Amino acid sequence: MKIGFIGIGVMGQSMVRNLMKKGYDVSVYNRTKAKADAVVQEGAHWCGSAADCAADKDVVITIVGYPKDVEEVYFGSTGVIENAREGAVLIDMTTTSPKLSKRIYEAAAKRGIAALDAPVSGGDVGAEKGTLSIMVGGDEDVFKTCLPVFEAMGTNIIYEGGPGAGQHTKMANQIAIAGAVSGVCEALAYAKAVGLDEQTMLDSISAGAAGSFQMSNTAPRILKDDFAPGFFVKHYIKDMKIAREEAEEASAHLEVLGKVLEMYESLEKEGYGDLGTQALIKYYEQ
Repeated sequence: MKIGFIGIGVMGQSMVRNLMKKGYDVSVYNRTKAKADAVVQEGAHWCGSAADCAADKDVVITIVGYPKDVEEVYFGSTGVIENAREGAVLIDMTTTSPKLSKRIYEAAAKRGIAALDAPVSGGDVGAEKGTLSIMVGGDEDVFKTCLPVFEAMGTNIIYEGGPGAGQHTKMANQIAIAGAVSGVCEALAYAKAVGLDEQTMLDSISAGAAGSFQMSNTAPRILKDDFAPGFFVKHYIKDMKIAREEAEEASAHLEVLGKVLEMYESLEKEGYGDLGTQALIKYYEQ
């Protein structure tokens, strides 16, 4: 099977490696070629454009930054939809708008092309280990056909429903993370304020009801002053804004999401947008 992969960033590099480990023939494209050099040296084929990366492939996977990037990659004469072959499957793994995922699905269908929205959770660690959670929307028969591809990159792979359902599930994920990350940061801020040893505190509460992925993975990075992005602050802000918009349209009132979004936006204004989401602790250090 020939796979085109567009978007070789923090997540994409590891995902491409895991696909190649399973024997897939992977071609790659990224706007900044240098970011793809490592996987090309390891066996991926470089393509000079998104159109070339989509041409004659069985599956085309995209994971880029923002909804505007998704639109640029998919639509127009140089886009994936126009250049993919009939019968191909397009899989957008970017976290983006459910409405945009539906647009891609409908436009692709007109050309005899299938499309799935399949955002992921698990960050750089999950991408590297091949243990991502993958939330998939689209036609179920297409999902079943692509399951081996997903299994090369993740372990918790769930069909959520029709077009856009994967993105809606990812929005729920991002909403839950807002509370979880802020909870970890507030626990650390409290521990520091009252004079506890922060690591001892974490060792004590992580094995109990407060235990979580964020407690086990984000908190240790904070204590090491490691703010390298497993997931960028600026991208999380994008996700929370999409979630807020979708929630408002559905008349769902999400106060914690709104507050955490404000906190991250204040950090971005201070120049922290390119740090990892664990940088939220800096809000409490002001």
